[in-house]
Amino acid sequence: MLFSDMKKLRNMIPLALAMASFACLSACNKKDAGSSDNEILIGHYGSLTGATATFGQSAQKGIEMAVDAINESGGVLGKKLKVIVEDDQGKPEEAQTVATKLISKDRVVALLGEIASSNSLAAAPVAQANRIPMISPGSTNPKVTMVGDYIFRVCFIDPFQGLVMAKFATNTLKLKKVAVLRDIKSDYSVGLANFFVENFAKMGGTIVTDISYSQGDKDFTAQLTAIKAKNPDGIFVPGYYTEVGLIALQARKLGITVTLLGGDGWDSSDLWKIGGTALNGCFYSNHYSVDDPNPILQKFVKDYKTRYGKTSDSIPDAMAALGYDAALVLADAMKRANSTRPDSVRDALAQTKGFMGVTGNTTLDSNRNAVKPAVVLEVKVDDKGNGRNVFKETVSP
Repeated sequence: MLFSDMKKLRNMIPLALAMASFACLSACNKKDAGSSDNEILIGHYGSLTGATATFGQSAQKGIEMAVDAINESGGVLGKKLKVIVEDDQGKPEEAQTVATKLISKDRVVALLGEIASSNSLAAAPVAQANRIPMISPGSTNPKVTMVGDYIFRVCFIDPFQGLVMAKFATNTLKLKKVAVLRDIKSDYSVGLANFFVENFAKMGGTIVTDISYSQGDKDFTAQLTAIKAKNPDGIFVPGYYTEVGLIALQARKLGITVTLLGGDGWDSSDLWKIGGTALNGCFYSNHYSVDDPNPILQKFVKDYKTRYGKTSDSIPDAMAALGYDAALVLADAMKRANSTRPDSVRDALAQTKGFMGVTGNTTLDSNRNAVKPAVVLEVKVDDKGNGRNVFKETVSP
């Protein structure tokens, strides 16, 4: 060996020792991943900013309320829950990035998120590959839990939601001819539209046209003009509130007066702010109604108003309620498992039966989906832009 090579080798030794030391430290840290003497780390990723920011913000408020209540009553297994929150900006690629960060860097024992199905579908493979339980509060596309056996949800799924709105359109509203306007970029919208179309046709209804737009669009004149030419007696718009409010406004300006129908993606007070009185007489399916006299639900509504009423809309939407229930279901599973080990928590989650939460009685089926009723709400907005959702009916699975 040349002298110069020996010198290079001596210079590399300290670097190699440092890298070995770092590797040892990382390995040692993994032994207590996600838990310390007094804390259990869980992660929440959601759209705290971006086009659908109210989804993530509401879910976070619900999770905060649940975790505070759990910790005030003694925590879980003698430890306090600590939630590490990441903003995915409503973008699937960002959801995947922050889920990876929560698992690999923060070493959480479980994930809560997301509301939007496309974002859950992006992050779920990360949780599944790392064998970390993930509970979606509100992603209704059936593909989400199909990713793997570590993926759960506390909401109903779109095959049921599509059936609910098809039955409501047929039996309650007596509609015969319906147009469909779907968001082609949203897994949620495409899936829900498909299930509605399938069930409405089975019930004898006719889909007069089925056309699309893309999330983020602002002008729907061309699609609505084409729909108006088909003379439907209703329009099914299974999108998110951001576009639905604009669609309602533009439909009324074009002289389209028929009922608009949709799913839980409508659920945001921003819907009223965008669409105003153009939404009056429109209906959508949802996970709960604040009109329900259930004492658990009414206490949640009262506590939410006390905590957030001065800084946000005082009525909690379904995403807040689902975030609350998701955190409670996770804590319940940890207690039943008597462990925070991800595999043990996963097994306990899979056995969740009859858990009574804000959004009803939650039982998870063999595919890790919640079996629970849906409600249909009517949107009512006054001339000042103040809106409310009025309970119409409940549909059980």
